[in-house]
Order: sequence, then structure tokens, then C-alpha cells
Amino acid sequence: MELIQDTADLSAYLAADDVIDHHHPVVRETAARLAAEASDSYDYARAAYEFVRDAIPHSQDSGDLRVTWRASDVLALGTGICYAKSHALAALLRAEDIPAALCYQRLGDDEGGHAVHGLVAVRFRGAWHRQDPRGNKPGVDARFSLDGERLAWTPDPASHEVDYPLLYAAPHPAVLAALRAAPDRPHLWRTLPDRL
Repeated sequence: MELIQDTADLSAYLAADDVIDHHHPVVRETAARLAAEASDSYDYARAAYEFVRDAIPHSQDSGDLRVTWRASDVLALGTGICYAKSHALAALLRAEDIPAALCYQRLGDDEGGHAVHGLVAVRFRGAWHRQDPRGNKPGVDARFSLDGERLAWTPDPASHEVDYPLLYAAPHPAVLAALRAAPDRPHLWRTLPDRL
């Protein structure tokens, strides 16, 4: 699948905003700690990915009812769903001048419907590479890779699942609206977008 930037301006994928707030002290401190142990930008990107994937539990897996959406809150509180964890990873990458985009899949849910799943794409070697920081669990083994995707799930077109090709510089409005409006994770689960 060809990944398509929603804006041609690569600097948009380095920008800070209210969600990907990589200027925030919590993000800067986390990035500095990870960078101190990295040998180069690729090593840093892998370390940032593994930190978000492994050290910040997916709130559904951990049973945490809090809803986070701002990158700094995800890092400070140590919880988030796929979207929030993607925001945190994008912020950590951008904090070290590595272009990062948000991207999405439409996947089947446990109740016979669909939900939009959030990912990150990182730019290395002149190309975008999708990564899934959701967090591993039985049946999910996502890995950082620039040589072929190692995502949590592969959409099944026969089940009306979709890989969306657009790479967003900012969170999709439907995703952000659902996160901001949810008082807790159970409410969020009922209001997740089912398509973009």
C-alpha cells in the first residue's frame, strides 16, 4: 500500500500542537532520557517505540478507566488507548526531529462491528514506515521495523476492514472528538469512530 501524506509540507510532521505537545517538559524529559542511551536516530526511534509500546499499558488491557489524549498526559499518567499511545510516540519522535505521522486502520471489534485503530508512521531513508505502539498481548506481537510491517493486525478486506493510506500531521477530527468527549474509557468504547 502506498502511504500518502495529507500535506506535502514535511515540516508539518515535526510540528507541536495541543495534542502532540512535544514542547512539554514531560515529553522533553522522556525524550532526553531515551536519547541519552541511543547511538543514532534509528536507535532512538526504536527505543521510543518500545518505551511507548511496553512501558505505557493500553488502558483496556490494564483496566484503567482514565481517558488520555494529549501526549504529555499519556506519558505522565502512564495510560492510553491506541490513539493516545500513538500521540505519545509521535511527540517523542518529533521531539528529536524525526518526522512522525498518525495513520489509521478500520478493524472488526469484539461485538460484530468495526472500530478505527490508531498507528504511527515514521520517516526514515526517504520513506514512511508504519508502527503500532498499541502494546503486545497474547495474539499481538507488534515490532519496530523499517523492513516490512510488523503491526498488531492486518486488515481483512472480506470483513470490511481497511488500511487507510493517508498520513495525518494532526489527529483525525473524529478520533480527537471521541477522546475529548469521553468521561471514561467505557464511554469512549461506545463512541469510538467506526470509519474515517
